[in-house]
Amino acid sequence: MSAIEDLRRTMAHLRAPNGCPWDREQTHQSLARCLIDECSELLDTIDRNDISHMREELGDVLIQVIFHAQLAAERGDFDFDDVAREINAKLVRRHPHVFGTATADTSAQVIDVWEKVKAREKAESGKSESAIFKQLPPRLPALMFAEEIAKRITKENLPVAGIINGEQIAARARQLDAASVGRELFELAAACRRQGIDPEAALRCECDRVMNAVEASVAAGALREVNP
Repeated sequence: MSAIEDLRRTMAHLRAPNGCPWDREQTHQSLARCLIDECSELLDTIDRNDISHMREELGDVLIQVIFHAQLAAERGDFDFDDVAREINAKLVRRHPHVFGTATADTSAQVIDVWEKVKAREKAESGKSESAIFKQLPPRLPALMFAEEIAKRITKENLPVAGIINGEQIAARARQLDAASVGRELFELAAACRRQGIDPEAALRCECDRVMNAVEASVAAGALREVNP
């Protein structure tokens, strides 16, 4: 039996009726913070070039993948083999200069090929991306993500009436300094912990609400211009 299969069996056992109470309670949503934490710890070992601990932290990230795949398998959505099969197929598709007949002799050419294949895949699948927020890294930490959304709204002068309170934001901005912001953010995070609220998830949900509402407002405005 391979080491990866051993790991999968261990996770299945932890999730079984006679397994671990904590593991059995988890969901995709409850594990999201764990994934962020584990990725952060892995990045720290990379920054410090701590190779021995990097192996351990890679394992902690891997178990998050195994855990989510196990949850999905229990629901009949997909399993770990499906995850591995799909990413392998994607790697082959997006490297036609290695596995096909395309040519790419430099890293810049490789990125160009990758983006062209990615764009073709999205077109064929019928998926579309927001033209307004598509350049924002979608999985920035929620606080950085919220800041980037606010920056884009201001830069593009996007319609936000009824979506966010611009006057209130401007008024608060005039009262802020770095020390008070740090104190308020810390107190808010501590209060969320006491109330059992995940502040990262809560802010990300608000970011999604704002983006969706802004996109809908822009689309409605474009429609009115076409059909006055």
